[in-house]
Amino acid sequence: MSTPSSRRIRPAEAPPRRRRAWSYLGSLLLALSAIAAPAQTPLRFGVAQPPITLDPRHATDAASERICRLIYRALVGFDDRYRPVPQLAHWERLSPTHYRFTLGSEGREFHDGTRLTAADVKRTYDYVLDAANASPHRAALESIARVDAPDPEHVDFHLSRPDALFPGRLTMGIVPAWAAAGVSLARRPVGSGPYRLADWPEAGTLSLRRVADGAPLQFVAVQNPTVRALKLVSGEIDLLQGDMPPELLSWLRDRPGMTVRRVPGDSVSYLGFSLAEGATRDLRVRRAIAHAIDRAAILAYVFGGSGRLASSVLRPGHWAGAAGLPALAYDPQRSRELLSAAGYGESRPLRITYKTSSDPYRVRIATILQGQLRQVGIEVDLRSYDWGTFYGDIKAGRFQMYSLSWVGLKLPDIFRYAFHSSSLPPAGANRGRYRDPITDRLIESAEAEPRPQRQAELYGQVQQRLLDALPIVPLWSEDVTVVMRAGVSDYEPATDGNYDSLAHARW
Repeated sequence: MSTPSSRRIRPAEAPPRRRRAWSYLGSLLLALSAIAAPAQTPLRFGVAQPPITLDPRHATDAASERICRLIYRALVGFDDRYRPVPQLAHWERLSPTHYRFTLGSEGREFHDGTRLTAADVKRTYDYVLDAANASPHRAALESIARVDAPDPEHVDFHLSRPDALFPGRLTMGIVPAWAAAGVSLARRPVGSGPYRLADWPEAGTLSLRRVADGAPLQFVAVQNPTVRALKLVSGEIDLLQGDMPPELLSWLRDRPGMTVRRVPGDSVSYLGFSLAEGATRDLRVRRAIAHAIDRAAILAYVFGGSGRLASSVLRPGHWAGAAGLPALAYDPQRSRELLSAAGYGESRPLRITYKTSSDPYRVRIATILQGQLRQVGIEVDLRSYDWGTFYGDIKAGRFQMYSLSWVGLKLPDIFRYAFHSSSLPPAGANRGRYRDPITDRLIESAEAEPRPQRQAELYGQVQQRLLDALPIVPLWSEDVTVVMRAGVSDYEPATDGNYDSLAHARW
């Protein structure tokens, strides 16, 4: 009996057509696996300062806050016009003092494998609201009377008073409920964001991994901007953002394989003063310092025109910004007159201690300010410190004058956080100990005002009051500039300097 040809095929063989099919399928699977495989070489992100803490309940410095945004997710985010939008949850206003948040489906898995629920949200905010935990964010949330979690999907926020800005206040990363019981997340963060901690062996090197594909990311702290630029060119780091003098940016732009991108920044640099003691308690002294600074010249020659002058901590285009604020004029003669009225002159020169970080770029700017103040008879004792020491001194109020920047400002709650008399550290960031009943009342009226236009007008009055009293001198806003090596793509600088584009960047 003859055997059909199909039965004559030996087990070790396959017909040519089938062999071709398996060969094609194998090639396709290899190609797909290559696409899906995580990048094994880390993206090395050069930064001027390392983060101080990776616990969002305590993070206030720029590096810590920006990296926390990668590790944690918040209930609320912002759109391009600084309006609050849902992130982990959407909300409804049940009454002027009752907001209900319903958790969505995205970002609900913590990096330890547990599910993010309403209990985690409640414990996160309960921790911040407990004065014993000394969270610097407590002052911004002081309108919360109670947080309830009636079921795993809903969170109810009950307020002690109406707060028209309330949804936009809930931008803190949510941590697991077990972390509220005295567990430190400062060096071992557990969030539900696009990146998780891989390793943090030393302060200057932080390694993360992207949750979606395992792609490794390293933040490498290199304080000196020249050294950072050289490391970028040599391939030791792959991407730089901010804290680079214009001449270095020009030099990098001319190097082969480098891409430079720039966007207008929202961060505002300022001079802060102690109003608790010393010469800077005198408004005439603070005004003399303000009029002695040629901010336009610094922007033109130090920043290469990359930035804009500031009259407030909010940019004029912000919905609560005050576009009509007068500029702080450069007027050395007026400065000398104010110093004379305050009792200072050649026989009794004013001596000021000025603290800044040891970052060479910041020291350079501080040295220029020192020279300009010298021109009107102010002797400046310039002292620079490593970031941790410097920032610790500022938070503790150990300063007479200092320079820093506010970064990523979205809500006008900065005015309560930094200038209300109830926000003295550790309750807030009123580090200069500014106390003014008029400013307090204006802030409180603006927060309670339900009409958006009137609320913006009140915040404009707050900013005018601050410009008159000068607890700080607003200086300028710098552009956000990124320099990348060839091979890095899909990373776009953000106006507030955040690193959110790393969630989908490629390298």
